[in-house]
Amino acid sequence: MFQLNAPAKINWFLSVLGKKGNGYHDISSLMQCVDLCDTLLFEDCDTLEVISDVPGLPVEKNLVFKAAKLLREVVKERRGARITLKKEIPLAAGMGGGSSDAAFALTGLDRLWGTGLGVERLRGVGAEIGSDVPFFIGDVYAVAEGRGERITPLGGAPEVTLLLVNPRIPVSAAWAYKECQIGLTKKSIDIKLFCQTLARKDFDALRSMLVNDLETAVIAAHPEIGRIKESLYRFGASAAAMSGSGSTVFGVFRSADEAQVAAARMGAYWCRVVRTLTHALGQ
Repeated sequence: MFQLNAPAKINWFLSVLGKKGNGYHDISSLMQCVDLCDTLLFEDCDTLEVISDVPGLPVEKNLVFKAAKLLREVVKERRGARITLKKEIPLAAGMGGGSSDAAFALTGLDRLWGTGLGVERLRGVGAEIGSDVPFFIGDVYAVAEGRGERITPLGGAPEVTLLLVNPRIPVSAAWAYKECQIGLTKKSIDIKLFCQTLARKDFDALRSMLVNDLETAVIAAHPEIGRIKESLYRFGASAAAMSGSGSTVFGVFRSADEAQVAAARMGAYWCRVVRTLTHALGQ
């Protein structure tokens, strides 16, 4: 029996470059994990079981169960496993909670069953489950391209204090991408410059660089998300943006104390003060 922590992520930027023939979109995104985590407990079992503390969550549609079932088929494993999932990351919130859970289900079962597939093969399995899953296998700070499955790890991950705010509005990623308007001319993001700006914590310069191409459509449908972003700035954030397809908005703060003061002013919204991860959590 052992436990793994599956962290959430934010998208420092998310640029939608075009639409593929298979319905997916080409993206470029800089993602980083934060120290808000779900936990997965792994135990030997004759059958494949997933137990969750989320009321009414259908096990068969849960990405953890899908990941476990797929890996079992890939490695032709006859043994089962019991995975107990405890959620801390909000659902459908743009922070990759389900994808992270699936990724750590794969790495945990690889360990439990002793299959030794390695990072690249696990990423290949993960890509069949969801676009964000490969990022969470072995990385905390990386550029994701293609539909999200092409991962370029980056060194020098910065530690930054963030306030995460979620209005408890579930947003479908598929809907957000469908509604996104892709311009005819698209200015590419200078990833090297962005990372340098983030590394030296030049948050004033960073403010204008936080681009999320899904924001416009999501905020048009859910104006409350835009008001949260405005509130974060009003309460002292140096920069703010929606993460992923929403509805979570993150604010960048110079200290945890400043972030806590802002959190206290956000009313009834779900809030967490977190730090970005500079390396993988101990397993």
